[in-house]
Amino acid sequence: MRNTIIIFLLLFLSLYTLYDRRDWFFKQAGQDQITSIDQLQHAYDNKVSNLQVEGSGVVKAILKDDTKGSKHQRIIVTLPTGQTILLAHNIDLAPRVENLNKGDEIAFFGEYEWNEKGGVIHWTHHDPQNKHVAGWLRHNGRTYR
Repeated sequence: MRNTIIIFLLLFLSLYTLYDRRDWFFKQAGQDQITSIDQLQHAYDNKVSNLQVEGSGVVKAILKDDTKGSKHQRIIVTLPTGQTILLAHNIDLAPRVENLNKGDEIAFFGEYEWNEKGGVIHWTHHDPQNKHVAGWLRHNGRTYR
């Protein structure tokens, strides 16, 4: 009887811990949906956010850095579907993408957030607290994380 109670308590604590850290666990275990370019269009059309996505596109514009709070390099990218997205790359946590020009190809891995203009990809860097899956940008053979 005592062993049954101990096993039950251990099982309960394990399940509680898994539930408490479910976002981290599923993203780290690869169970979170990694979204293709076509699915990004679907996410935009249906106002879906919080999707871990990977893709690439062509640089349409390079905006001034956002310097409010954490500094972000801002890049507007046109996807193969014609949809445009904003890459908001935290340059306090990751190096700036160097020698970037309009018309360049850029690849990304980050979290998609819906907005009226096409959406934003952020978390294109490592997480110093290891609670969010690490993202990146890739340009001219170099990966920026």
